[in-house]
Amino acid sequence: MDAVTCMLIYSCPGVYRAETGRVLLLGEFDSVMTTVRVAVPRKGRPLYAVLERLATQNGTTELADRIISTLRHEKSITKGVSEPTRPVYERLAEYSDPSDATAPEYTLVRDARSELPRRIVFDSVTFPVGDDEIQLIGREEPFRALRKHEFALGFDSADLVLEEVVALEPDPLTDINAVNARIDPHDTDVRVVNGLGDTVYHTLLGTPDVVGNDPTRAFVESYTGPLCISPRYERLVEAVLGTHAVETVEFCYPDGDAEEEAAIANTGLGVYLTVSGSTARGYGLRIGERLFPSETVLLENQAELTTAHERAKEPFATNETIVSPTL
Repeated sequence: MDAVTCMLIYSCPGVYRAETGRVLLLGEFDSVMTTVRVAVPRKGRPLYAVLERLATQNGTTELADRIISTLRHEKSITKGVSEPTRPVYERLAEYSDPSDATAPEYTLVRDARSELPRRIVFDSVTFPVGDDEIQLIGREEPFRALRKHEFALGFDSADLVLEEVVALEPDPLTDINAVNARIDPHDTDVRVVNGLGDTVYHTLLGTPDVVGNDPTRAFVESYTGPLCISPRYERLVEAVLGTHAVETVEFCYPDGDAEEEAAIANTGLGVYLTVSGSTARGYGLRIGERLFPSETVLLENQAELTTAHERAKEPFATNETIVSPTL
């Protein structure tokens, strides 16, 4: 810090920002330094993707890794894979640091698994970004929080947008670029901005006796019979295959705790998320056409945007799956 900076700090009402080396005078501070609150999921891949993107942008990799490691550890406890060494409230207190305003905060929820165990999940954390701050706020359903105008910006899986607001049409929805055109502007002000590139795909899977070697959209259009899917993906599958292709299809669902790939193998044809496809191949399934990317997307409520929100979108810009919002 040079002599001129020191004089400014002591002679003018303002704030010194060490990360930028600037003194923000009182009027400038009021107009420039802004905390932008962004809705994110409380756990899972979309949250990790957002944390990793911010860490890459501002050099806070250690903080992001600590949050992700904590949440994965708590997930393993909830699933019964790991045994806790301390009660849940003691672990919650250990993870928190009330004296540090920038430290991550966590909270407890009841998990949906049997016996409804308490689970430690993400609550909030603040990242400096230029002269602003981005505060990530955990929500059970970020997309719905934006629809209710609680936030201007948020992140969620693209799947949620397809499941809730896209119009079902005879032609298939094949990529994220086409999503906004299928959102009714009278239904919601929320639009997709872009994806973060953490892509896995909803993919056609089938057994050789039903589909041959290559399950495709064209095959589904000429197919009559059962199609195995997860119950919550029914509307999504209708959107990505198109209503014309599913006219002669009868949706069926895995029984009880059966793995989706096993259920698809029993049915002969289905749609499920794949990364490498190794589990599906283990059940003798052929990996077919990729139907739609299940990707974390940046969402905006266009009725709530300010110039600060526009600046906050910059760290998440990507050359992949850029979307031009339409009204």
